[in-house]
Amino acid sequence: MAVAHTSKIEITVGLDENKVPEEIHWSADDGGVVEQASKAIMLSVWDPTQQETLRVDLWTKDMPLDEMKQFFHQTLLSMSATFERATNDEKMGATMRDFCDYFAEKLDLKK
Repeated sequence: MAVAHTSKIEITVGLDENKVPEEIHWSADDGGVVEQASKAIMLSVWDPTQQETLRVDLWTKDMPLDEMKQFFHQTLLSMSATFERATNDEKMGATMRDFCDYFAEKLDLKK
């Protein structure tokens, strides 16, 4: 089967002399994103040969702790929704959202 279209997502990481991220930018042509600044990324890809997830987690030196907590919370919520859409498992989706509520409560994220 031939691919009808390809799309590229690019992540550029500026490192200091110790190879610690100082800046992160990303672009996605199809999404209209060009060199958008970011302070953190979590990238997961599935390796079908090894049957495992490969990950890249990066954050800049100046990523504030309170923003990191929000980033994790929002990522967990997004993963819950994606899991439910991908598996049609509403019960586990609800369970995951319950955990997200617990996570937010313990970190005092909900106002």
